[in-house]
Amino acid sequence: MSESDTTDRRQRTLNTEVSLDGTGLHTGRPVRATLKPADVGTGIVFRRMDMDGEPGFEATVDNVAGTSWETVLGQGDARVGTIEHLLAPLTVFGIDNLEIQLEGPEPPALDGSGRDWCALIQAAGIQKQEGSRSRSIVIRKPFVVREGESTYTVAPHDGYRVTAVIEFDHPAIGRQSVTVEVEPDTFCSEIAPARTFGLESWRDMLHAKGLALGATYENTIVATDEGLAEGTELRFPDEFVRHKVLDLVGDLALAGARIRGHIIAERPSHRGNVAVARRLRNLLFRPADGRPALDINKILEYIPHRYPFLLIDRVLEFESGKRILGLKNVTINEPFFQGHFPDHPIMPGVLIVEAMAQAGGLLLMNEFDDPHSKVVYFMSLDDVKFRRPVMPGDQLLFELRMLQLKGRTCRMQGETRVDGEVVAEATMLARVMDK
Repeated sequence: MSESDTTDRRQRTLNTEVSLDGTGLHTGRPVRATLKPADVGTGIVFRRMDMDGEPGFEATVDNVAGTSWETVLGQGDARVGTIEHLLAPLTVFGIDNLEIQLEGPEPPALDGSGRDWCALIQAAGIQKQEGSRSRSIVIRKPFVVREGESTYTVAPHDGYRVTAVIEFDHPAIGRQSVTVEVEPDTFCSEIAPARTFGLESWRDMLHAKGLALGATYENTIVATDEGLAEGTELRFPDEFVRHKVLDLVGDLALAGARIRGHIIAERPSHRGNVAVARRLRNLLFRPADGRPALDINKILEYIPHRYPFLLIDRVLEFESGKRILGLKNVTINEPFFQGHFPDHPIMPGVLIVEAMAQAGGLLLMNEFDDPHSKVVYFMSLDDVKFRRPVMPGDQLLFELRMLQLKGRTCRMQGETRVDGEVVAEATMLARVMDK
């Protein structure tokens, strides 16, 4: 990409409408995908043209409905799967606004890679629009995200760089790694042609789940017990890890903004990729100067809790009516450690839930005039899970998302993480009352 391209702040869509026909990788159903230019500020929208009402939804982490063997977006009964192979090329060409009209539940698999999507975008051409681009996500400090067996290190970088490392106990795969700059020329020649892959031994299991029904030897690299299926020729010696980069860039597009940083993914997965996309999207709502959205002095103005029961130190990010990200540093000087297993200090689970509730209370109070005259009462807790103990020295991140607000009653989903790993979660029902 030229210097002028990297500095141009205008939004982009396609010059003209284009379509591709094919078969869905997982559903095996014939489908047509039409990429249609969209107005400034639309975002990337998938629309199910084959469903009543032609439901549509934006390609962001807020609409993720599944991350097992593919990334699935959805709202209500409308679902679109295997979106990553298309979103990756849209990302590298800097497409901001587009309506993707589908006559089925997933884009066509084509040859199992992103090569044909790159060619289609280039054939359509790119139109620069008057609206300025949305904020970029600039990584200023390194952080780590862990999700299952996947580990991601996110670090500062002048551009957008991705490194992936995979390791399979299979003679045709083994350990592979690759690093690539996410820009059109390099991506379309070195990453986009890499095809999806799977083990022959997975076939029956995937079919039983209703998956890989459209997988063939033409659109999937099939690894047998001995090596590769007969007649298979790799496009790259490390085609397997290159396809993982394609998936990763496509999934990270769900952050909904341009990324400036280096993503290092060890054993990446769709679930892990989306977890990173969610963390990146969170950064969009942090004040531009890097300060917390609310410091402890502001928190004390809004909630009635005081020592030793104030369990939130800062609010890092705040998206009004949608979500809040709070922080607590757990030290050995916490008063509850004196009585809760003093020889093996562990933070009580009920206090982790209480800390989440305090963050949720701040989110809810913002929806009402004169919050200082209000108090939040929690009415119920559902699906409470504790994943691992919290020890002195841990830093807790509480993320609360507003699921529903009716009048003064709110339903929220809460999650607590340490070093990117979920340690506790719960669904909460709360009500705002006058003092």
